[in-house]
Amino acid sequence: MTALVIAEHDNASIKGATLNTVTAALQCGGDVHVLVAGSNAGAAAAAAAQIAGVSKVLHADCDALAHGLAENMTAQIVAVAASYSHLVFPATAGGKNVAPRVAAKLDVGQVSDVTRVEGADTFERPIYAGNAMATVQSLDAIKVLTVRTTGFDPAAATGGSAAIEVLGAVAASAQATYLGSEIAKNDRPELTAAKVIVAGGRALGSAEKFNDVLTPLADKLGAAIGASRAAVDAGYAANDLQVGQTGKIVAPQLYIAAGISGAIQHLAGMKDSKVIVAINKDPEAPIFSVADYGLEADLFVAVPELLAAL
Repeated sequence: MTALVIAEHDNASIKGATLNTVTAALQCGGDVHVLVAGSNAGAAAAAAAQIAGVSKVLHADCDALAHGLAENMTAQIVAVAASYSHLVFPATAGGKNVAPRVAAKLDVGQVSDVTRVEGADTFERPIYAGNAMATVQSLDAIKVLTVRTTGFDPAAATGGSAAIEVLGAVAASAQATYLGSEIAKNDRPELTAAKVIVAGGRALGSAEKFNDVLTPLADKLGAAIGASRAAVDAGYAANDLQVGQTGKIVAPQLYIAAGISGAIQHLAGMKDSKVIVAINKDPEAPIFSVADYGLEADLFVAVPELLAAL
């Protein structure tokens, strides 16, 4: 058996989600190969070759793969799929965009959001917003998986010495054309990779208060800023800051939740955090059920006091 990990990268370096995905692939048994598909992505392929546990890197390089269009990525993956028992994607926006297309083209089922590998064909995944865990078995010859990266430790980024094989790139799709991207720029750590996250909820009351209260604390801790769905829907924070089942799944070393009640949707995205600190004036708030430390207090008083004490 050989598993193929589809790498996330920026054509220059490998993103952290790929390292967690390699760990999951290694647990499936057999060799692990990594596909780096991009444009002028030689540096990313070289970085992938250094990942511990990887025995081969497949490098596909052409303009059609520059922006990760799902149509072109799918064609590239399907072209090599017959050589693999597992096709493993990180459960990120990119992975979720491509994996279902690959599964459909191969006429196989997809196992989504894998949090544990029980065996080569058996996997654990959350259902009902993480309130229950399902153990599922795939009998397909080629198993298409997306991996919840917070469920696996990252593989070492160095120490490997995999061979790099250059692939012939597939032709660009005639049905999809890249027009442009609007990328949100942020000097803070990316949410899914941050070690500390300060998150706010609807109790903050406005976008101005959201920024005024949380930004100084995040600056002090070198933290990323997150938000509950309610805060995002109310316009207090941008969509890319949403933590939860329909937002980003995070597992930082420290998660500070200020004014977040703890709806199931939100808990599903952050309950694997190593240490959870909840600040809420409602003693019945569900967030306290998962918190390691809970402070029943007005966040507009408690957060400035916490900042002053740091």
